Amino acid sequence: MSNTTYILDDKLLASSGARFLNYLIDLFFSIVVFMMVTVFLGVLIGLGFTELGVWMDNLGDFGWNVIAIIISFTYYLVMEGLFARSIAKFITGTVVVDENGQKPGFATIFRRSLCRFIPFDAFTFLGGSRGWHDSISHTYVVNKKALEEEMRMFHEFNLIGTNEVI
Repeated sequence: MSNTTYILDDKLLASSGARFLNYLIDLFFSIVVFMMVTVFLGVLIGLGFTELGVWMDNLGDFGWNVIAIIISFTYYLVMEGLFARSIAKFITGTVVVDENGQKPGFATIFRRSLCRFIPFDAFTFLGGSRGWHDSISHTYVVNKKALEEEMRMFHEFNLIGTNEVI
C-alpha cells in the first residue's frame, strides 16, 4: 500500500539569497503602500478633512511606526493569505506552503505575518535555517516550479500498480 500524502523535501527550500531578495523587494513594496496611504490621507485633508491633518500632526514617531507595522502586516496577510505569495515571491518564483506542499490556511498565514515582527526575525533565515516566522508557523518557502514538478512525480509514482478505470 502506498503513502498518498506528500511530505515536503528540504531540497526544495528557497535559498538564503532568494529569501533576502524577497525581503528587500517586499520592503520596497511595503514602503510604496505606506506612501500611497499617506498620499490618500493628504488628498482627504485637501478635500476638507482638516481634523485628519491635526490627527496626523499629533501621531509622532511612535504613531507612524504603528501605522507602518499595520500596513506591513496587512500587506503580508492579504498577499500570502490570498495567493500564498507576496509580490517578491511572484518575482522570484517562490511560494509559501505547508509541510504537504499545500497553500497554508488563513490562520497559519496570520500567525506567520505576526511572527515577522519578532525582533531580528528578518535575519534568522540567513544561516541556512528556515527562519522564525517559518518555523513557528510551520510553513516553508520553496521554489514553485520545483515543487510542482516534485508533486507531479510523487502523484504519478503513486499511480503505479493501480488499476485504470475506463
